[in-house]
Amino acid sequence: MKLKKIMLGMSLMTLPLLAQETQKKPVYLNPTKPIEERVEDALQRMTLEEKIGVIHAQSKFSSAGVPRLGIPELWMTDGPHGIRPEVLWDEWEQAGWTNDSCIAFPALTCLAATWNEDMSLLYGKSIGEEARYREKDVLLGPGVNIYRTPLNGRNFEYMGEDPFLAARMVVPYIKGVQANGVATCVKHYALNNQEFNRHTSNVILDDRALHEIYLPAFKAAVQEGKTWTIMGAYNLYKGEHACHNQYLINDILRRDWGFDGAVVSDWGGTHDTRQAITNGLDLEFGSWTDGLTMGATNAYDNYYLASPYLKLIQSGEFGTKELDNKVRRVLRLGFRTAMNNEKPLGSLNSPEHGAAGKKISEEGIVLLQNKNNVLPIDLSKAKKIAVIGENALKMMTVGGGSSSLKVKYEISPFDGLKTRIGSQAQVVYARGYVGDPSGSYNGVISGQDLTETRSFDELLAEAVEVAKTADYVVFIGGLNKSKHQDCEDSDRLGLELPYQQDKVISELAKVNKNLIVVNISGNAVAMPWVNEVPAIVQGWYLGSEAGNALASILVGDANPSGKLPFTFPVKLDDVAAHRLGEYPGNKEELARSTSKKDTINVSYNEGLFVGYRFTDKNKIKTLFPFGHGLSYTSFAYDKPVADKNTMSVNDKITFTVKVKNTGNRTGKEVVQLYISDKKSSLPRPIKELKGFAKVELAAGEEKEVSFTIAKEALSFYNDKTAEWVAEPGKFEAVIAASATDIKGVVPFELK
Repeated sequence: MKLKKIMLGMSLMTLPLLAQETQKKPVYLNPTKPIEERVEDALQRMTLEEKIGVIHAQSKFSSAGVPRLGIPELWMTDGPHGIRPEVLWDEWEQAGWTNDSCIAFPALTCLAATWNEDMSLLYGKSIGEEARYREKDVLLGPGVNIYRTPLNGRNFEYMGEDPFLAARMVVPYIKGVQANGVATCVKHYALNNQEFNRHTSNVILDDRALHEIYLPAFKAAVQEGKTWTIMGAYNLYKGEHACHNQYLINDILRRDWGFDGAVVSDWGGTHDTRQAITNGLDLEFGSWTDGLTMGATNAYDNYYLASPYLKLIQSGEFGTKELDNKVRRVLRLGFRTAMNNEKPLGSLNSPEHGAAGKKISEEGIVLLQNKNNVLPIDLSKAKKIAVIGENALKMMTVGGGSSSLKVKYEISPFDGLKTRIGSQAQVVYARGYVGDPSGSYNGVISGQDLTETRSFDELLAEAVEVAKTADYVVFIGGLNKSKHQDCEDSDRLGLELPYQQDKVISELAKVNKNLIVVNISGNAVAMPWVNEVPAIVQGWYLGSEAGNALASILVGDANPSGKLPFTFPVKLDDVAAHRLGEYPGNKEELARSTSKKDTINVSYNEGLFVGYRFTDKNKIKTLFPFGHGLSYTSFAYDKPVADKNTMSVNDKITFTVKVKNTGNRTGKEVVQLYISDKKSSLPRPIKELKGFAKVELAAGEEKEVSFTIAKEALSFYNDKTAEWVAEPGKFEAVIAASATDIKGVVPFELK
């Protein structure tokens, strides 16, 4: 398909030139030569205009190649959870293809909740195969921005509140995708922690918090995952937009971390030609959508890195040094992807991909509460199961922003339960509430008609009556991917559940003691009914296999083993960003603002103390803590031990704990290691995650789990000296099942 596109883009006069180049076997066309030699050879053959042509978009999702030299275009695709359907060349409307549906994988919050690096590798491999089959060169994901506030509409695309967990989970994903010859584009670099005013928010925070909390996952993506591209964020930092930011890109990403890949702008994230030239941007996309040439068609030559850049070179204001470096990085990307002759063929919508999505979902679903062992549902005793709630039916793969998908299929929770339970019990449904009955986003139509004419009171009354006669009630609600919920370009308006769901849940709890609440969301929600409901499950957005995976957990075919990647607070004031920091921005500046283009400062006054670091420090009781997740079996921990009680800065130390399955069925436990610095010259969190292991145990089985750490796990970033420091002194290794469920402590000392 791509070769055809290339040939169509050539005139008849250029074909003999290509043939001549091929006959000479130039270095850049020789796949046996090192990539750097190929890059330099191709670079010296390109004209100035051709160089300018490859560093900006030529369509909504592609950048130009060099037809004269046989260098193909680069094709990008959203997103991190599945391969986006095709749109028209210069429009956002659907292209109307019939072969661009995909398997939707679980949202990245669910992947993070698996706490399993093997699941991350499986995810990356599977989605990479789909991207490869669709002939995509760059997958625009994964996202690793830190969960700072539960109101961020895009949290569902990220990997939680802890930098260590996000760092460990992003690396296998990258390796799995790039093994297919498809580049990951890790996003959004950096500090994209809210959607409100996302183009105009200027983040203010100290360098310690930047390096310890907000950058580690990006650093791991670059240095361990070897990602081939990075996407800049919309927001500003130090007064410069992140897509062309001297400190973030040139100083940290390239100089300090040694990144050799391409920096891609978020669509519409470029704002200034000179800054884009000097501050590290390589590939500019989507400026048309940001109003640069609004209304013009095929306006790509007007982009900041297009004709304006060419004119600055022709006038002598800029040389070609910066341009050549940009082109080198774009060519390097092309040789790793579009011109990689060794990449596999890929596959699309395969049964294996569906099975992978189901397996990841099952490992990521979190059992939050299970009083009286209501779960799993006992089908030997259940004659009638009532399923209540709009989210039991509503497709969740459509909507939410750029991650919206056109799927080959999506199993709803209701259909998943009906299929699994079959003739064993009667499964009935009641709506309970109306959320968003629409079923379309950006031209993708789900085909569902959830229009409802009855009032809330009528729906509630029906749900209560249905619940009274059921053996089990499964309420499936939460958020959806509509505006002001889990959705790009808008934040939530509050922590509470929308659409009066709290009232529905409370009324159901009054009439049925076997109530199970399944919360479908990518964010924490308030649960004022938590003490009224025996069983609560965090269901995430689970993709194509949502209903099958959820049914598997609810009836006990799979044992839940997910753990929360972020804290569930009781109320917003329990979140550091809301109690100490500024959200959504400086109040005085917001009040004075008269234009959507006004820059608004957002101060992260909480510094390091995000998530459990804040609740630990302030002894705040959470709804559910970071790292929490229950099982249908039970686990016992022995006292942890260390192989020594002191270590030097060039040494390592190993902590070991025995974990036993004391229940009657096979299960998986996530053993967590936190490190506590007992005395430091700078303020530090009480403890920080520095290791985890997911271990599978049969009933009665015991295994030994070990963690080996070096000085990096003890270090903090000294923003005065701009270096990582491990101070001699006393530390503790904390073995835990969650941030608040401490199983044992081992003191040790760094000499």
